[in-house]
Amino acid sequence: MPSTKNSTANNAYGEASIRVLKGLEPVKQRPGMYTRTDNPLHIVQEVIDNAADEALAGHGTRIGVVLHADGSITVEDDGRGIPFGLHPDEGVPVIEIVYTRLHAGGKFDKGAGGAYSFSGGLHGVGVSVTNALARRLQVTVWREGQVATTAFAGGDVVEQLAVRKAGAGDRKHGTTVRVWPDPKYFESAELPRAELLHLLRSKAVLMPGVTVTLRVEKNDETTTWLYQAGLRDYLMQSLAADPLIPLFEGQQYASANETENFAEGEGASWCVAFTDEGATLRESYVNLIPTVAGGTHDSGLKDGLFGAIKGFIDLHALAPKGVKLMPEDVFSRASFVLSAKVLDPQFQGQIKERLNSRDALRLVSGYVKPALELWLNQHVDFGKKLADLVIRQAQTRQRASQKVEKRKGSGVAVLPGKLTDCESRDLNLNEVFLVEGDSAGGSAKMGRDKETQAVLPLRGKVLNTWEVDRDRLFANTEIHDIAVALGVDPHGPNDTPDFSGLRYGKVCILSDADVDGSHIQVLLLTLFFRHFPHLIERGHVFIAKPPLYRIDAPARGKRPAAKIYALDDGERDAALDKLRKEGAKEGSWSIGRFKGLGEMNAEQLWETTLNPETRRLLPVRWREGGFDATAVSFTKLMGKGEAAARRELMELRGDAVEVDV
Repeated sequence: MPSTKNSTANNAYGEASIRVLKGLEPVKQRPGMYTRTDNPLHIVQEVIDNAADEALAGHGTRIGVVLHADGSITVEDDGRGIPFGLHPDEGVPVIEIVYTRLHAGGKFDKGAGGAYSFSGGLHGVGVSVTNALARRLQVTVWREGQVATTAFAGGDVVEQLAVRKAGAGDRKHGTTVRVWPDPKYFESAELPRAELLHLLRSKAVLMPGVTVTLRVEKNDETTTWLYQAGLRDYLMQSLAADPLIPLFEGQQYASANETENFAEGEGASWCVAFTDEGATLRESYVNLIPTVAGGTHDSGLKDGLFGAIKGFIDLHALAPKGVKLMPEDVFSRASFVLSAKVLDPQFQGQIKERLNSRDALRLVSGYVKPALELWLNQHVDFGKKLADLVIRQAQTRQRASQKVEKRKGSGVAVLPGKLTDCESRDLNLNEVFLVEGDSAGGSAKMGRDKETQAVLPLRGKVLNTWEVDRDRLFANTEIHDIAVALGVDPHGPNDTPDFSGLRYGKVCILSDADVDGSHIQVLLLTLFFRHFPHLIERGHVFIAKPPLYRIDAPARGKRPAAKIYALDDGERDAALDKLRKEGAKEGSWSIGRFKGLGEMNAEQLWETTLNPETRRLLPVRWREGGFDATAVSFTKLMGKGEAAARRELMELRGDAVEVDV
């Protein structure tokens, strides 16, 4: 048995215990934070995206991909070629920086003179991840009458940059990258062929006039895609059923005199089909990057379609009495291909599966809605067919929710007077916001979606219920009102509560973005964990994240003046750094700090915190270790006899806490 002395020495925590990961080591240590690890397709896609960005910028007309028999993949383009001279600040060949350093590349500067106005990636962030997770990666560049070659292994340079003069048989410009993905980082070393084909075909569809080829070395089979006008043909070929009305398609981009709202060139092209049956196809892209999880540009299309079609139905008085239309009634039978151009896209995560840029909703909706309104008024017969489809969807939805309501029975307690309820009774749509203070409650009531969002203002801080018996809960007015509004009785972890009376699918805690707001969050989470644990287990409880700061940014380069919201000091500082990189002069912006939700007007609260398409809503789950581990943490934080444990926690973790004085 080891001695206490040796155990203490082996577990010593000191300066030498801190390890600093340098270069590409973070990627190798935690590849799942940077890319998909089920197969190497995404790291190959990063190289393809760089080639596509050259074509998007108007510097290339060809992208070629080769699947070699040895498992490696080659991607080549006829773009400008990656620069390979020495970086003016770093003194290292630029091509080496691009492939060996995270957060280095040519796509950060979107202002005048930038290398890329629109791009899907940040050059060097993605391909440096590719390089880190490859056994070998070799690059050849043709540029300015010269040919440069270099090679890497595991992210490190193994063949120094060699430059020679281009010969008569050499290309004039372009880049070729051959990569051998390292199997140890992936569950399968095989590229999913169907996904790769879909990716390459979509690139060709979205870049009319660009030739995209795929050659498989094993059987010497080559597939070529070239579309001169692609969205309509692509959608028609992919539909599972004939469209009910002709396809609605269009495109619009901001011109130089529109830059008060958007940067020049920002906009979208789209093609939408409505079908009465069969599976729907929904594909969206941002600067040619496929966003398989959608995002705010999808939401903009949804918003624009709904606004135009609802306006048409209202104008012609087509809706039967009692039918209330919802966006999903329009969107549920819509198939579409959407290609948005956003100057500085903000994606969720490194793999760029979802667009988070808040302005993209307004961008796409602002172009789609008037275009569809015009189309419907020019084709009234088709408009009425579409209206009939949408109304039928709404009636089906309402009938389904009425069946659920009927099962709930009629013995419902009187709802609290300060609850501002929503009109819908559909659990899949309904949500209630537990709001800190009457002032914030007033803004929330004015800014909410009355159809699906309810508001229950809470006065002051809720009682700490960790050690309160269940039969004493309702002595507290706030807790009584919460329970009655939700329609679920207090219960324990081993109980089987009756959820037939549940009135909302989402219960959202909405408090100020400061220390007091965090305290109220903890008190409400204590209530739900202790006395409504199955609400958490079933995924009904959420925390809304309002911003703490608003930054009024000036126009810079191609970017117009804008409002930027930040959740905390870190996001504020990151936003200011970004403004500086975009050319904004120091101090040309103004920063406002929201002292509380009550300082936000209804429009701001909707845009940042209530709108399902642009808000941040965190689901509440058990901590790692499940219910029991979570209970231990709550006991330490909220238990009356746990002062010593809390003191120890503060002494151990106090340095990690930012205090808001």
